[in-house]
Amino acid sequence: MEGSGSSKGPGLGGLFGGGGGAGYSNADLAGVPLTGMSPLSPYLNLDPRYLVQDTDEFILPTGANKTRGRFELAFFTIGGCCMTGAAFGALNGLRLGLKETQNMAWSKPRNVQILNMVTRQGALWANTLGSLALLYSAFGVVIEKTRGAEDDLNTIAAGTLTGMLYKSTAGMRGIARGGVVGLTLTGLYALYNNWEHLKGSVARQSL
Repeated sequence: MEGSGSSKGPGLGGLFGGGGGAGYSNADLAGVPLTGMSPLSPYLNLDPRYLVQDTDEFILPTGANKTRGRFELAFFTIGGCCMTGAAFGALNGLRLGLKETQNMAWSKPRNVQILNMVTRQGALWANTLGSLALLYSAFGVVIEKTRGAEDDLNTIAAGTLTGMLYKSTAGMRGIARGGVVGLTLTGLYALYNNWEHLKGSVARQSL
């Protein structure tokens, strides 16, 4: 029994790097200062700092940003626009319902009329913004795949085409107005995204 116990100790010690020397318990090591050393894991003889990933998880081309493509962002854009339109339409419907029924006393017919206005306006605005987001996302994906690049030019082109197609039933003037509105909104959005870069470029040129 003693021989088997003594042979098992060195074997496990050699396996985990402890060697064949005398072993120490946690109680023996509790008062040992770790000055200049990082605490080791009680389960593995490994410094926990090596488990922290300070680098990116993806290998990207030089100069590329870790961002999602237009196809991945399309679902978020469409859903976000639908929810925003529904919320804005509900508030607008509540405002219109209260305005139209201001001469009525608080009763069930007035509550039903206000509720109908809220649901009607919410559905209308959700449908409108959702349709615009769907057209914008579709144009953006097609333009990105056609050009093989992703930049602000795709955003501006997709916004312009979205405005033109959305107002295509209003004649040539409506198409022109829709294109101008889409161009203006997406142009302002692109300018907002590149504002810091533009300020840096102007500062460097002034020097």
